Amino acid sequence: MYVHGSGRTGRDAWPCASTDDATFVDFSASMPLEARVAALSEITPPDATVIAHSAGAVPVLLAVAGDQIHVRALVLVEPALYDVARGAPAIEQHIDAMTSARQRAEEGDLFGFWSIVRPMMFGAPADAASWDSESELAARFASIELPWGHDVTAEMVTGVPTLVITGGWNDEYEAIAAALVNAGASHLQLVGNKHRPQDHPDFESTLLSVLAR
Repeated sequence: MYVHGSGRTGRDAWPCASTDDATFVDFSASMPLEARVAALSEITPPDATVIAHSAGAVPVLLAVAGDQIHVRALVLVEPALYDVARGAPAIEQHIDAMTSARQRAEEGDLFGFWSIVRPMMFGAPADAASWDSESELAARFASIELPWGHDVTAEMVTGVPTLVITGGWNDEYEAIAAALVNAGASHLQLVGNKHRPQDHPDFESTLLSVLAR
C-alpha cells in the first residue's frame, strides 16, 4: 500500500510503482492527521507492506504504534519524521524557518510566508511578478498540518522490518534516516531525484529486491 506525502496524491504520487496488488491512498490535503490515522486503520490490509513518502510517514507510524494497523514491513521514502531527530542542526533550522513562515501567514502576510518557504521547498526565491500564479499554491502550503509535534519516536519502527530510502541531497532527511537506523531500520540512498526517490528508474527494482529478502 502506497501512502503519499503533501504533494501529489493517489497513483500520481508513485509513477514508477507497479500496480500489481497495490493500493494507492488518496488523502485530501485538508484532512487532519487524526482522520488520516483512522482512515489507515480501515483501509490497510492485514500484514501489508506500507510504502510512505514524506509527511505520509507520520500517520503511518502513529497507526503502527497505536496498534491500529499491522504491517509486514515499512518502506519510508524521505520520511518527514522530524520529531525523531530533534536536536540535529538541519532539523532545528528547518523547524525554526517554518515556524517563522507560519507566523507570517497567520498574520496575513502570505507573500512573506512564501518568501521563506519557496526557497526552502522549491529552490528559488519568491518573485512578486509570479505571485498571482503562485498564491494559491502558497495558501495550500500554509494550510498543511506540520509534520512535527506529534510525539513520533524512532522506536516506533523497532521490531518492524523497516527500510528508509533517501535521495542523498538534504541533511534533514539524512538525520531522520540515521535516527531510524539507530532504532533498527535499514537505509539506502537513490540519488538523482532529490525529495522523490520514487521517481528514480531503479526505485521499483530496488524495492522488490529488498522486500524479497
